[in-house]
Amino acid sequence: MPLIRLFTDLDGRIGLRAFWFGTAAVALSLFVIQRLAPQLAAPATAAAIIAFAKSFALFPWCALAAKRAKDRGGSSLFGILLICAIVIPELMLPHVPFGWRPSLEAIGTIAWVVAFIDLGLMPSAHQDETGLATVVLGAKAAE
Repeated sequence: MPLIRLFTDLDGRIGLRAFWFGTAAVALSLFVIQRLAPQLAAPATAAAIIAFAKSFALFPWCALAAKRAKDRGGSSLFGILLICAIVIPELMLPHVPFGWRPSLEAIGTIAWVVAFIDLGLMPSAHQDETGLATVVLGAKAAE
């Protein structure tokens, strides 16, 4: 799969290797931008650049998660909702009363764990003639 399609297309399926490659590429890009922006720009401009980069990175992450969720036999929407459940609570933290912060952090943490296990560790599935997802031959079955 071409790189541009890997990061921009919500349709299709990707395996574990492509998912982890894409996730590492997006995370590394964000890391580099977060480290270089303060060095190259004024503090206010650097903050704007970092905020733009974080918001721009949502789409590639959603595209990766959507394709991986589809490969796992689920809906693309499941992957997109997982990414939203990870990102949105973090963005809401500064805008909610202190009492809500533990709940939002718990939602984000649970979403991270579910995404890591389901999208990042579980084997691929394929659909048989009935449309139901089945485990790929040779993969370990869940116990």
